[in-house]
Amino acid sequence: MKLFSLFLFGLALACGGGGNNDYDRSNGESSMAADYEYVEEATSALKVIEETSEEIVETQEQKIIKSAQLRFEASNPEETHENILRLTLEYKGFIQSDNAGKNYNQLYRTMIVRVPTENFQPFIDAISAGVPYFDQKDISRQDVSEEFVDLEARLKAKRELEARYLELLKQAKNVKEMLEIERELSNIREEIEAKQGRLNYLENKVSLSTVNIEFYKQTAETGVTLSYGKKIVNALKGGWDGISVFFLGLLYLWPLFVIGLIIILVLRRYLKRSKKI
Repeated sequence: MKLFSLFLFGLALACGGGGNNDYDRSNGESSMAADYEYVEEATSALKVIEETSEEIVETQEQKIIKSAQLRFEASNPEETHENILRLTLEYKGFIQSDNAGKNYNQLYRTMIVRVPTENFQPFIDAISAGVPYFDQKDISRQDVSEEFVDLEARLKAKRELEARYLELLKQAKNVKEMLEIERELSNIREEIEAKQGRLNYLENKVSLSTVNIEFYKQTAETGVTLSYGKKIVNALKGGWDGISVFFLGLLYLWPLFVIGLIIILVLRRYLKRSKKI
């Protein structure tokens, strides 16, 4: 921004200086001063808005991002799932994701629920009412008020600066000035889009709280005593499996048997010849 101001200053000075041109010195200096003052007003507006952002934070409503992580055991996962769906509708939320799975000794389900921030704590309390204890219950609150106000202030300043550059673009006297102004406008618009995207993200997180829920049921049974008959059946199956493995192993060794048989035949023939001699 300062480089562009110096550029306009130098351009106006070049037009107004020198004894070999046909322009009046006073007219050149007044034109240069007007352009320089115009750009300085744009930059000063940006500084004033940014400096007052801290004062706005103190008067504006706090912006809090709320989230929770819940994990617990459920004796009836299907009933628990239906209850969470019912509570989500009751508290005007929606299901962002819903996944179910099975481990070696566990049935589990993970859900991500988004609810309006004003219903965050009532929703947590409603789920907690039917849970004897939690393996994990983490509730976090992140204050983003300062960042929120800072982004709004900078966006307002950048849009004001963009409007002033558009006015300068209309007053550009040659192609070089137009290109320089358009380059600055492109940079400003990129910054506006980035800040607007971040602001939209924060607004979404502030207005809708996130609740991560995981519940499970143990399925593995331990300490089960087998009957004597069952043990006999298992022993017979195990013995048959062992014999099968043994014969399969012999089949893998058939090349060794063939080589051994050839060696035995050769030795017998050799011994018979030795006896005859």
